[in-house]
Amino acid sequence: MLTVFGRATSSNVQLVMWALAELGLGCERLDYGHVHSGLDTAEFGALNPHRKIPVLRDGDFVIWESGAILRYLAARYGGGGAFWPSDPVKRAGVDMWAEWGKNELCNAFTVPIFWSRVRTAAADRDVVALVQAINGFDTYLAHLADQLGDQKYVCGAELSAADIVIGHLLFRWFTMDIPRAANPEVETYYQRLTQRSAYQNHVMVSYDSLRAEGA
Repeated sequence: MLTVFGRATSSNVQLVMWALAELGLGCERLDYGHVHSGLDTAEFGALNPHRKIPVLRDGDFVIWESGAILRYLAARYGGGGAFWPSDPVKRAGVDMWAEWGKNELCNAFTVPIFWSRVRTAAADRDVVALVQAINGFDTYLAHLADQLGDQKYVCGAELSAADIVIGHLLFRWFTMDIPRAANPEVETYYQRLTQRSAYQNHVMVSYDSLRAEGA
């Protein structure tokens, strides 16, 4: 039995849950974090000494950090196909874009844009910094558009681990009340993701409960 510790409204938990669903893996998800608390318990501390979500338990094995969880799932259950190729060169292509998504795209979006616009009251918001962050993120998405070209997914015709890392951000990006530069390639890509049932079930989750009063 696979168990995921983490609330459904966490984007990092969404990344893991989407990956599990795409791999056809069932799991039990337990609410931890935010309004559900639980991170300070001895039980959770034994799972993750950093007391952050998500955590995955696979039998007796425990792993934390969403990127590490994704690679573990892909390597163990991905079957060596397009999701996580067995060929080292092909896998490196997927892994490079997954790393870019985690280290560049996520960092450029989550705190500078999502936290600023949704989780910070308007009275406390640095509007200039938010506008700069949005403009910067549009530049990152232009790089993504170049990679997509006329491909269906980031690394080709089939979904891969890179799409999980990159694509899970796009629901929030495209549903937030912010100005966005036109980007037909990324918009088409996002619409393609929204047609996947796993994306609908685990990523297209309301974030209203995270919204700060006056945001």
